[in-house]
Amino acid sequence: MVLDGRVYRLVDGTANVYLVEDDDLTLIDAGVPKDAKEIREGIRALGHAVADVDRVLLTHFDYDHIGALASLGLAAPIYTGEPDATYVTGAVKPPLTNKKGLLQRLLSRKLDFPDLTSLPVTDGEEIGAFRAYHTPGHTAGHMVYLHSEFDIAFLGDCVRETGGTLQPMSKWLCADSKQNHESITELSSRTPTFDYGAPGHGDPITAGASAVLRRIAAGL
Repeated sequence: MVLDGRVYRLVDGTANVYLVEDDDLTLIDAGVPKDAKEIREGIRALGHAVADVDRVLLTHFDYDHIGALASLGLAAPIYTGEPDATYVTGAVKPPLTNKKGLLQRLLSRKLDFPDLTSLPVTDGEEIGAFRAYHTPGHTAGHMVYLHSEFDIAFLGDCVRETGGTLQPMSKWLCADSKQNHESITELSSRTPTFDYGAPGHGDPITAGASAVLRRIAAGL
């Protein structure tokens, strides 16, 4: 699926994986382990080698968003928010203080962790043409990335698409669902208008995505 000419959805399986072509080549999230073949083939079909990827932007640490990183053959740094950035290489484990951390630990047993540089991202930081927005709740380090030139926000799992609209991620899948609702509300007021909304799950919103986000925020 092609969004706005130079934004591609490489995988729409368990979780979405996106590739953005501007002056750099950016992979957004990395699916589950079995998605590695489809991601590699998608990158090559667009005329690139996996080694051409300049960076990986992770919306957050979860099995279905980092699963293929170790087996893709990347040589690029990984960016995500703290504390998720410390979990990506397996050096630090998620806490057992909530069900989310327990689930992350259990699923991590099925992961090979990437031998790549993991760089922490802060709220408002610019990474290439992207601006990062810290949106904790689904995980403590969850990030949304806005590419204003391409008019698209990569929303990760603070929301998901269902029936052509956006909804908050399910309560039982969040580390803190109340905080996730607060992040959605804050995000809707902080970001400029964007037409495309690319969630981690479900289909992208291809028109008026920021207005859709504001509507769901108003109902929380």
